[in-house]
Amino acid sequence: MGNALLIILRAILKAVFEMKLVELSGKEKGALDVGCGDGGFTMRMAAHFRKVIGIDNGEERLKLAEVEKRTLGVENVRFEKQDAQHTTFAEDTFDIVYSRRGPTFYDELFRITKSGGYFLTIGIGEKDAWGLKEFFGRGQGFWTWKTSALAQAKEILQRKGFVVLYGQDFLFDEYYASYDDLNRFLQGVPIFEDFDSEKDRRHLEAYAAKFQTDKGIHLPRHRFVAVAMKEREV
Repeated sequence: MGNALLIILRAILKAVFEMKLVELSGKEKGALDVGCGDGGFTMRMAAHFRKVIGIDNGEERLKLAEVEKRTLGVENVRFEKQDAQHTTFAEDTFDIVYSRRGPTFYDELFRITKSGGYFLTIGIGEKDAWGLKEFFGRGQGFWTWKTSALAQAKEILQRKGFVVLYGQDFLFDEYYASYDDLNRFLQGVPIFEDFDSEKDRRHLEAYAAKFQTDKGIHLPRHRFVAVAMKEREV
């Protein structure tokens, strides 16, 4: 898969998520961006809502978000440092809660979403970097994603009291030009929370040798998009 096609597939994933979010937005609605990072997406969505709050646990990322907010003059956005698993928000606060990065704390998200409100997420699929995780014998979701991660997410959402409205898998391939490129990539992502370039060298070298192609070292990626509604109280 060429770089151009990879960029297109990633863009489709992001476009589908954004389209679903905008379809449910409204000038009278309040939204929460869980794991907002530097706030770029949060501020882009601000035009579609009455108010958007972005939360993250990274102080440096939030500082960048505040700088960008002042630069752009966006007034209906607020950024806060919060633990997504235990937020300070009251029950039934938000019309829409969305998360593009995870992890997903379903109990807390259900608690702070209004009855009849919506939750949207981009999740990591069970096939994401699976061959790499097998070489290492560990990794993100390695023991829990033996079956469809999307199916598991749907089941959890339904059990918590959501109605699943949409779910779709997105698979694409990445290629790394060299061992060093793949090594640097793994240092900055949570595929392995405890990745160590020296301690894990043997595993990574074995993977790179086996999955070397004329395009580079192959790494399959997998994401899913899910949209759910919190059931209305009767």
